[in-house]
Amino acid sequence: MNRAILAAVLAATLWAFASGQRGDSPIHFVYRPIDFKLDSSETPQRHAPETMAGGVAIFDYNNDGKLDIFFTNGADIDTLKKSSAKYSNRLFENDGKGHFTDVTAKAGLAGTGYDTGVAIGDYDNDGYEDIFVGGVHHNTLYHNNGDGTFTDVTAKAGLDKPDREYGPLWSVGGVWVDVNNDGLLDLVVINYLKWDGEHEPVCLDEGHRDYCHPKMYPPTPNQLFINNGDGTFRDASVEYGLRAHPGKGMGGAVADSSLDGRMDLFVTNDKLFNWFFRNVNGTRFEEIGFDANVALREDGVFISGMGVDFRDLDNDGYPDICLVALDNETFPIYRNTGKGGFVEVTESSGMASQSLPMAGYSPTIADFDNDGWKDIFVSRGHVQSLLSAPRITVEQPNTVFRNISAANKGGMKFAALTAEAGLTSRPPARHRGSAIGDLNGDGRLDVVVSAINAPAEIWINQSPGNNHWLELKLQGTKSNRDGIGARIKVVTKSGTQYNHMSTAAGYASSSAGPVHFGLGTNASADLVEIHWPSGIVQQLRDVAGDRIVPIKEPAQ
Repeated sequence: MNRAILAAVLAATLWAFASGQRGDSPIHFVYRPIDFKLDSSETPQRHAPETMAGGVAIFDYNNDGKLDIFFTNGADIDTLKKSSAKYSNRLFENDGKGHFTDVTAKAGLAGTGYDTGVAIGDYDNDGYEDIFVGGVHHNTLYHNNGDGTFTDVTAKAGLDKPDREYGPLWSVGGVWVDVNNDGLLDLVVINYLKWDGEHEPVCLDEGHRDYCHPKMYPPTPNQLFINNGDGTFRDASVEYGLRAHPGKGMGGAVADSSLDGRMDLFVTNDKLFNWFFRNVNGTRFEEIGFDANVALREDGVFISGMGVDFRDLDNDGYPDICLVALDNETFPIYRNTGKGGFVEVTESSGMASQSLPMAGYSPTIADFDNDGWKDIFVSRGHVQSLLSAPRITVEQPNTVFRNISAANKGGMKFAALTAEAGLTSRPPARHRGSAIGDLNGDGRLDVVVSAINAPAEIWINQSPGNNHWLELKLQGTKSNRDGIGARIKVVTKSGTQYNHMSTAAGYASSSAGPVHFGLGTNASADLVEIHWPSGIVQQLRDVAGDRIVPIKEPAQ
């Protein structure tokens, strides 16, 4: 370990001691159970999908103002069919106080196949959130009927066609984004590797069979489906350039990295180069991962890129990238320079030393202590089976990395909180997907996490302090109704911060609540400025905090 890493560890340790983390952590979660257990159909043959299940979504399915929870689930690995109720996907309705009722059967969301990821978005602009579910050799699009039920419209939408070159694809989820700013959400499908259950390679680990390295499987391309506006989509993967870059996608996130009004796409790949697709005038994507300095870690090593989030971490107005990987690979952070590229700050931020022993799956960037600086919650767990323990720490607790940049002038800084944040109150597990949202209406962001063959976890945020907050629930008119792609600036007496609307984050998961801002000690925002995808700029002044503010895009 070099001097820079040792210095980062020492700085984080001293900060933790000084701030009284030993019993008074600035971010603290309390576990609450929910009646769901992810079943990935683990077998001695160690089929690759068994270790990759677990997408989670938080969204308001019935427009009652209370955020609900959806879990994807596995299926019989041999048939890829949900042959038993234990494989059912699950939808839980929230009573507004963080208590949940299973409404899966009524909603019609049990599913039929081996499902991996989920993406939430109102693709037809009718005011009700729809659900895309990505899975092994099949995907499903559910239309929200507005009466508490959903209809499978996959075939009608044109999303049921197998790939002519690669055959059936394995999707780990999707990203809803309006790539051409026509007011209609398009769908990016993130595909993992090419898998054939009848020809699973055999990989041995100290005498036992375990999950194989991704190098044992061929890559597959991601897909882009353009919304036609009539309930159907057309495959524009070749036209927009995605088809030319097959990979082993594990996460996708979008942001307007250059503030040109177009949403760019970042895709993590498992033991391959990451892809950075720059949106060129809404007509195509240009892959510039190397030019942007995000294709690899700064030492040029391939890592197991898992989930990703793409948001402004240092309050300079430009969205940054955080992805996670396995132990000894770190959780890389790329700071947006505002000049068309990124610089890696994994080491200088303290993330390298703190994440080095960790295996992560789903990172989510959000302000969990409402101090005006976004933190990073990471669901943790190793990809290998339990037979690899104790040589490998397979089951791990989750961790939140508190953003302490404000107290450390000179760049991003993070402090890892695990036991301090209450996250060891449950046994460690092979955690997978994660999503965030205020589940009990107290203005603090809660987290839902899935785990392989273990109960799901709700982590209710009970962070101390009286920091204020503000949530913005956007409604596009000329832009897509969700307002996905809208950039938001919030100014208080303490400073300025930025965020944007996107439901995609982490691994295979979707967080579709209002856009959240912590206001610190400020009871109101002096200015809220929204740059809508349509190009309309809207300003609100003297906005009172501690509430959800509905904002409708003005006519222009």
